[in-house]
Amino acid sequence: MFQLGKLIIEANILVIVLLRFLLACSIIGIFAWSFFRAIFGGFLIAKKMHQIPCTKCQFFTNDYRLKCTAQPYIANTEEAINCIDYQSR
Repeated sequence: MFQLGKLIIEANILVIVLLRFLLACSIIGIFAWSFFRAIFGGFLIAKKMHQIPCTKCQFFTNDYRLKCTAQPYIANTEEAINCIDYQSR
């Protein structure tokens, strides 16, 4: 009877150690997943921002008060990617 109780306690200890290991691996995995997801999201945003052609347009003034003389409300935004007034310098 005493040996059976000792065996059950040892089995419980092994299960607890295994569960702690799995919990630690899960936490590290979730952290790594969110880190890589944030990095990838940043790359997607940067890629989209590099498609904005405003700085190469002849109507772009590079003045913070009036950035574009043709479309001042959409200058340097995502809406300017397909600007109908874009003319290369």
